[in-house]
Amino acid sequence: MNKYEKRGELMEKIRAGIYGYGNIARSVENAISKSADISLEAVFTRRDPNKVITASGVKATAADRAPEFKDKIDIMFMCGGSAADLPKQGPETVRYFNIVDSFDTHAKIPEYLDMIDERAKKSKKVAVISAGWDPGLFSMMKSLFSSLLPDGRGQAFWGPGVSQGHSDAIRQVEGVAGAVQYTVPDEKVLSEMRNGSEKDYTTRQKHRRICYVVAKDGADKGKITKVIKEMPYYFSDYDTEVNFVSPEELKREHSRMPHGGNVIRNGRTSGGGAYHVEFSMKFDSNPDFTASIMTAFARAALKLYEEKEYGARTVLDIPLSYLSQKDRKGQIAEHL
Repeated sequence: MNKYEKRGELMEKIRAGIYGYGNIARSVENAISKSADISLEAVFTRRDPNKVITASGVKATAADRAPEFKDKIDIMFMCGGSAADLPKQGPETVRYFNIVDSFDTHAKIPEYLDMIDERAKKSKKVAVISAGWDPGLFSMMKSLFSSLLPDGRGQAFWGPGVSQGHSDAIRQVEGVAGAVQYTVPDEKVLSEMRNGSEKDYTTRQKHRRICYVVAKDGADKGKITKVIKEMPYYFSDYDTEVNFVSPEELKREHSRMPHGGNVIRNGRTSGGGAYHVEFSMKFDSNPDFTASIMTAFARAALKLYEEKEYGARTVLDIPLSYLSQKDRKGQIAEHL
């Protein structure tokens, strides 16, 4: 294995693989390059590997050859889309590797978790699923805030920004050549929450979705619009706007991927006082931030694997101390 120096000692690096080579994968590749304790060993693609040039210089390999690397990779970063890729790729890949992914179809997480858990336990591997910012980091905040203020109401707000999962879902629609989707929070509802509201808001009240779509030549734009707006789990519960643009406009106006959001909870303590807690974040690149989160949880997956705690986990199941490059004493000294 490759070695790196930690406090004057040579330590073994985590040997990583990347499955899929799109936006998330390229961001994971960059995150690994900035992590002293992880080395990238292989990149797997469903495209012709001879036509894939990686930023790191690691040679791309055909995805169906991944099992040949089962003794050369400690953790596989699963970088496919949640709509069509991960439900197929996750259960198959965890037969050979510990995995981490950012599966983000909220309503399907329990089903996906059970499926991965069964396969992971059978193969004696560890999988950390849905390790993005929401689900993921936001999930941790929602759990924490509701535990601190059980007598209250909480809401999560996304955006304004580009949703990778929803953009990918649109690109799966027949007749679509490219797409970007923006999630936009309702400022009135957000303001009400910041002013102490304990109302229950519907999904439609909290957000709207704006889609920019490139249609293939001859595609039925009316049909595409209908399929998008009626898509369950992604758009059917929202007011959704679909705009058709040229490939040039999509690239020129919608190539950046900023995002952010807020987790808010309003409640009352046992003494009757009203309290407001809020977690907020804003970032320039959705895939870059998601990759940073996946990288931290890859460390946790390997620690669980070393403890023989096989099976699938979510971010709610993992101690914070497992995410860091620092040891427990170092974390306590710096953060407590």
